[in-house]
Amino acid sequence: MIKILEYARLTKEEIFDRGESTVDVSGVVSEIIANVRANGDKALIEYAKKFDKVELSSLEVTEQEIEEAFQAVPTEFVEILKEAAENIRAFHSKQVRQGFEIQGEDGVVIGQKITPIERVGLYVPGGTAAYPSTVLMDSIPAKIAGCKEISIVTPPSKDGKVNPVILASAKIAGVDRIFKVGGAQAVAALAYGTETVPEVDKIVGPGNAFVAEAKRQVFGKVSIDMIAGPSEILVIADGKSNPKFVAADLLSQAEHDKMASAVLVTDSMELAEAVQAEIEAQLKELPREEIARVSIENNGKIIVAENIYDVIDISNEIAPEHLELSVDNPFDYLPKIKNAGSIFMGRYCPEALGDYFAGPNHTLPTSGTARFSSPLSVDDFVKKSQYSYYTEQALKKVADKVAYFANKEGLQAHARSATIRFEENE
Repeated sequence: MIKILEYARLTKEEIFDRGESTVDVSGVVSEIIANVRANGDKALIEYAKKFDKVELSSLEVTEQEIEEAFQAVPTEFVEILKEAAENIRAFHSKQVRQGFEIQGEDGVVIGQKITPIERVGLYVPGGTAAYPSTVLMDSIPAKIAGCKEISIVTPPSKDGKVNPVILASAKIAGVDRIFKVGGAQAVAALAYGTETVPEVDKIVGPGNAFVAEAKRQVFGKVSIDMIAGPSEILVIADGKSNPKFVAADLLSQAEHDKMASAVLVTDSMELAEAVQAEIEAQLKELPREEIARVSIENNGKIIVAENIYDVIDISNEIAPEHLELSVDNPFDYLPKIKNAGSIFMGRYCPEALGDYFAGPNHTLPTSGTARFSSPLSVDDFVKKSQYSYYTEQALKKVADKVAYFANKEGLQAHARSATIRFEENE
């Protein structure tokens, strides 16, 4: 049963406690990366046999496989995927940055230019599960940014194929290449390249502990989006909230995996007790009851505070991945929310909308990193370069100032590079 805790009696440690334990997989991952670097495709095929229980003759998905998959997906679902893709495009198109240029005196020009990252790799969980939403959320912003080549890596199923809905969503999103590779070995292949899998400049997308550790280890060779932890939701709810709605929303994240975190923060003990009972009732109806129950009992909690402002303060301390504002007039409280990945406003905006359909991205900062991190966006697929242009006259005006500054730092060569242009020829 989910715990009910009173804020006034809680320590900071109890607020943040998730009851989770982490397993160190760094050694195993390091070995996998080294093997892929040394042996390329051969290592990938061996890992597919070992981990995915499949013997692959080739690693790349063919155009024929994509077309066959597209035809195999029900037309109704294809249309839903297309509508979701349009919502995602509409939202992320607003994120496109433009460079700028400032014209100064004496011909001085300074500015910033925006350039797409050329090659990006998207990790998409696969195998027994299928997450077409991840394909759409990760590839559409990259496409909008103008990335030249977008590659997907995803584990194959035991028949050597990729789940049709992943391939269909990749086609809708405009992905360039797809490879039947999963796990830490897929991250290594993207980072260092193999005979078949192209080396990329950035890797994004969620995965298990091995994928997360592999991303951590290859960071620096390539860029990554974030190190994602278990999924989490925090619901802010007042006494008018429907306990059935709140319980359902908490369970929507608890069913992800046993490490997921579901938290309700409220100013109503009556609501807290009603949600506690409702969670128990709804748990029994879930096909993934075992997973959700472990998540709720180990990592779930209901925190009861004195008033709505304390509730918001608690939320800002926790900095959740997903935050629901189940209150009247939620826009009144929006300015007070400082730390959250994605915010769902009102009593009829479940977090699942954001997972699949509304348009804002569902690749979000977890484990309190919303204090300083942002959702995946077009910004993640571009880089900024700055530039300066000075005429002779403009440099002559400031050369002595630059030299003075450089000398104060003890860097005489810096100083001389500014003044040498105006020294008389000997």
